[in-house]
Amino acid sequence: MDISNHPFRSVLYIPGSMDHAMDKGRSLPTDAIIFDLEDAVPPDAKVAAREAVAATLKEGGFGKRYKIVRVNALTTAWGLQDVQALRDVGADAILLPKVNSSSDVYHLADLVGPDLPIWVMIETPISVFNIREISAHSRVFGLVTGTNDLTKELTSRYRADRLPLMTALQTIVMAARTSRIIAIDGVYNKFRDNEGLKAECEQGRDLGFDGKTLIHPGQIEVTNTAFAPTEPEIDLARRQIAAFEESIASGKGIAVVDGNIVENLHVVAGQRILAKARAVAEMAEE
Repeated sequence: MDISNHPFRSVLYIPGSMDHAMDKGRSLPTDAIIFDLEDAVPPDAKVAAREAVAATLKEGGFGKRYKIVRVNALTTAWGLQDVQALRDVGADAILLPKVNSSSDVYHLADLVGPDLPIWVMIETPISVFNIREISAHSRVFGLVTGTNDLTKELTSRYRADRLPLMTALQTIVMAARTSRIIAIDGVYNKFRDNEGLKAECEQGRDLGFDGKTLIHPGQIEVTNTAFAPTEPEIDLARRQIAAFEESIASGKGIAVVDGNIVENLHVVAGQRILAKARAVAEMAEE
């Protein structure tokens, strides 16, 4: 699947051990699904979950939703078999947890072959330190933030403003932008707290994340709204682009909208907003 114009506002984790949840995923308005074989599945259920995810992906029916499989780490008893069983069953990408350096990515790339995109979890201090080389690998298409693990590894305290995580969050976004790949924010644990979720989504959006990972379908609507362009943003983008193009055509050289000078950088940002709005509209048509 071409992801150049695909939205990733909402990325829902679904445990591979929950058949009914995977089936429900076919109708949920989420932009992407992570079929999880790692944290969400207990050890005694991992083999069955692997088989269930493979069967679900072969069956299909997920429409435009981007399908990611989070395998177990390659250092575990299940990781290698996860990759072997799921690399050719219809997933759009493989998500590798516990990535600490680019060597982890090279190892996975050798296992999945030349075509399947790789996404990586950034969830340890060392992965943040090594993120430039990790994100620069040609097979890496997305970075997924593991905020719970980062908080644990940093021994930091939970704060609603996420101040202890800010260096890591900003570093992840900068690495993604440098490599022109997707950056997804971490989960919000209080799945019944929509106001808190909204605030954290808006913070992640303002930092530059493309979207957010979710642990419950009830979080999708809030997240989709937060990470989608607003009508005022779309209107301003259109007017800025039109004013800039008119100034070039007329030879004025300067465009002004709402009392502010419009430069080429505003046009580029506006085009990005309009492209995302079109992609969101296309997802909604399904």
